[in-house]
Amino acid sequence: MAMQSLAMIENWPVPTAAAAVVRADGTVLGAHGPTAHRFPLASVTKPLAAYAALVAYEEGAIEFDDPAGPEGSTVRHLLAHTSGLAFDEHRATSAPGTRRLYSNAGFEVLGDHIAKATEIPFAEYLHQAVLEPLGMSSTALEGSPAKDGVSTVDDLARFAAEVQAPRLLDPRTVAEAMTVQYSGLKGVLPGYGHQNPNDWGLGFEIRDAKSPHWTGSSSSPRTFGHFGQSGTFLWVDPDAGVACVALTDRAFGPWAAEVWPPFTDAVLAEV
Repeated sequence: MAMQSLAMIENWPVPTAAAAVVRADGTVLGAHGPTAHRFPLASVTKPLAAYAALVAYEEGAIEFDDPAGPEGSTVRHLLAHTSGLAFDEHRATSAPGTRRLYSNAGFEVLGDHIAKATEIPFAEYLHQAVLEPLGMSSTALEGSPAKDGVSTVDDLARFAAEVQAPRLLDPRTVAEAMTVQYSGLKGVLPGYGHQNPNDWGLGFEIRDAKSPHWTGSSSSPRTFGHFGQSGTFLWVDPDAGVACVALTDRAFGPWAAEVWPPFTDAVLAEV
């Protein structure tokens, strides 16, 4: 299927790009570029890891309020980037629940916690719990649950449909993940500076009224998702009833901040 807005990726200053727009029922409204090409996801890995954590929660392997990470921190704190752990170091820099400190280390601790609880290495657990049931056969976790996923637009379109209309999870669990955790916390949104508040759900960033932002000016406040430093993003706009995936092989930078929002606005206008 064709959506004219998706052709905008041809003008992005990147070697390779692919994108797709998908409805909750899995209907792909449009796709453009090499959608079967495998790209490093960088932090777009986090929503996949978070979804595996939600499965572990529903299976009874973990509870959101289990202690995990620094003193006083829980699984919920780790998922919501409020454990107090530093960005890339396993050291606490603030008390849990007091600041929104975006943390790769937090997701690594989360992965270890789930591996211990399930007695399955986290990459394998993610495969069994999420990737395999969704038919995401080109997706793998090749290291850190924070940033070492590899996937395709085709596979992430399947994930984006699942998040909009859950089959693996109770919709109430997914709704919880899309709900602001520890509301009102300030923090830095990587690449976009200080945000007050800097709202997050469980593993998903929530748009709310953040400005500047990597989504569009017409994106609803309920929009949630994630972007990655490898020039990748996935957003879901519940008000528009669609999700969009875009993967590239150029590191995030000013180019992305410039082209992503008008692209998103064009997609939403066409939907």
